[in-house]
Amino acid sequence: MTAISLSSPQPLRWSGALLGFSLGGFFDGILLHQILQWHHLLSSVEAVRDMRLQILADGLFHALMYLIAGAALYKLWRARSLYAQPGADVTLWSHALMGFGAWHIADSVLSHWVTGIHRIRIDSANPLFWDLLWFFAFGVLPFVLGWMLRGRSRGGGDRRRGRNAATTLGLAVLVAGPLAAVPPGDATEVMVLFRPGISSAAAFNALAEIDSRILWVDGSGGMWAVKLNDPGQASQLYRRGALLVSNSSVALGCFSWSRGGAG
Repeated sequence: MTAISLSSPQPLRWSGALLGFSLGGFFDGILLHQILQWHHLLSSVEAVRDMRLQILADGLFHALMYLIAGAALYKLWRARSLYAQPGADVTLWSHALMGFGAWHIADSVLSHWVTGIHRIRIDSANPLFWDLLWFFAFGVLPFVLGWMLRGRSRGGGDRRRGRNAATTLGLAVLVAGPLAAVPPGDATEVMVLFRPGISSAAAFNALAEIDSRILWVDGSGGMWAVKLNDPGQASQLYRRGALLVSNSSVALGCFSWSRGGAG
């Protein structure tokens, strides 16, 4: 195994940038796909109208972010001998900011404007406004802040500061992804995606067992919108064949633009 030179901060730079990049992807997916439900990854792709495929694409997107985060965590572990290096914490935080901004810049350019697979607010009368707001607020601003912070040192080495920065960034990545699949305790209206092979009758029975009222179902019988009489039972659906229980209390928000594709 090749030793890491104590004179080079390059492993910390890459670790911070990749962790920030994956956190940017998780932030986008959790906030925009799950909580606000302003869009899915392929919202503007006319050929993909099945909501199960939309959520599957979101899941694959999160899986990609985990692969990137996993590579970053491995590099961070390999570079643990550099935590005591002067400015190690600043190096990690600055490059994490740049990575976070880089994700949103790349997503804006490629997803919103080049390929057009989605916009920030798919149902907005002025989608360009939201695209530009997101681009500058979460893309350009953190990238510039990270660039300005880059290379600054707080004096002598302090292993605790470097270790604390690495621990904080690592934990943030490990916590962020699973949040997308955990319904909050007070959610009453949720979307439930059942795994392939679960029949419509089996899905109906699973929902009936937890005392819920069906609000909407797609034509394939795999995606259901339900109102729960006891929100605490939402997690039980995972034991009854659910792949995903939406973690948004405004779970029906995205159907104002996608309802035409159901059925």
